[in-house]
Amino acid sequence: MKKNIALVTGGDSGESVISLQSAKIIKGNIDKEKFNVYTILVKASSWKYLADDGHESDVDKNNFSVNEHDKKIHFDAVFIAIHGTPGEDGKLQGYFDMMRIPYTFSGVVSSSLTFNKDYCQTLAKEYGAIIAKSVLIKKDKKYNPEKIIAETGLPCFVKPNNGGSSIGMSKIKEIKDLENAINIALKEDEEVLVEEFIEGTEVTCGILQNKKDLVALPLTEIVSKTEFFDYKSKYDPLLADEITPARVPAEVHNKCKELSLHLFKKFNCRGIARFDYIVKNNVPYFLEVNTIPGLSAASLVPKQANAMGISLKELFSILIENVL
Repeated sequence: MKKNIALVTGGDSGESVISLQSAKIIKGNIDKEKFNVYTILVKASSWKYLADDGHESDVDKNNFSVNEHDKKIHFDAVFIAIHGTPGEDGKLQGYFDMMRIPYTFSGVVSSSLTFNKDYCQTLAKEYGAIIAKSVLIKKDKKYNPEKIIAETGLPCFVKPNNGGSSIGMSKIKEIKDLENAINIALKEDEEVLVEEFIEGTEVTCGILQNKKDLVALPLTEIVSKTEFFDYKSKYDPLLADEITPARVPAEVHNKCKELSLHLFKKFNCRGIARFDYIVKNNVPYFLEVNTIPGLSAASLVPKQANAMGISLKELFSILIENVL
């Protein structure tokens, strides 16, 4: 019998639009001969089942089930397609753990720790990664701009500590712009990370779990045509070139793959995770982990998988079968 898969999308962050786009691609490429797919839209306390005929109905949160044509549907597994909260920060994972329903991607602890950039970088450093200098600022707490810039230097990045897709992120070149950049980031999160700018080549490495095996996918090099790889350039192909495999020495390919595999294990990631770096003088500086990376055909990890001959349908089947 085909397995029932809940495809959970939406979310409560600025990345919800991207989550809906990912879900559309996922649903269109999941193997229909193996799986029945049901789209669940999560927005705050409103959880809706979106039927193919356009009908919407409430999800029973007591046991995570839906009704379709007077029939109760229970799920064998959940495919989480929410970038940002509550799908990437461990909140939904905790609920599904309590419901005893398996789900794609990392668990509660891994998701919550890696979603917090400051915690993630601190742990990555403990695990052997090289990281940029940074200063954490909390909402309603006083800060000294001169001390911050003395630590990070100029230019520097100002970003929400919990968030993704570069939403709320700024690159500043003068100290007078720091306060405004912090206020922009505070609109997205209650914590802000001010981070040293490292001039180099931006690369990213996906790690794919295929049952017990871990596969380091080819590196992708990102060449932004804007000031930095911001929200617009991430989703407009005209604003950035994404080159797979990356045009870096073999030594760098090996370093990034080995470090990504090491961090995947240390962070106890599952399914897929994408590790981002800036390479300077052939040394990779760790930036962050994405435990639910974009999964459209134009996204980075699917492009890397495709370079290894893994189609979207195969990729999604691997992720689901990992947890069944």
